[in-house]
Amino acid sequence: MHVLVDLCVVPIGVGVNLAPYIATCERVLAEAGLKIQLHPNGTAIEGEWGPVFEAIETCHRAVHAMGCPRISTFVKVHTRTDREQSLEDKVASVQALL
Repeated sequence: MHVLVDLCVVPIGVGVNLAPYIATCERVLAEAGLKIQLHPNGTAIEGEWGPVFEAIETCHRAVHAMGCPRISTFVKVHTRTDREQSLEDKVASVQALL
């Protein structure tokens, strides 16, 4: 199943500079071959259900391996059965109205 996901990984117990942990997750997602789009509060991901959620698990494993004791992750999932929709399609439909 094709899925669009908004992912926000929040490392806990590692101080205030989270950029190294987020960069690690971005590398994991890119290496998984997923279409990703970093934004100020997370990452938009496009792909098939299995690989997307496997990559999210790999992000958790990688961040824990960096010494992070806790992670809180927020995931929003978007699926459609009438057609396949891309990240760009969703943004373009709103921009067309502006």
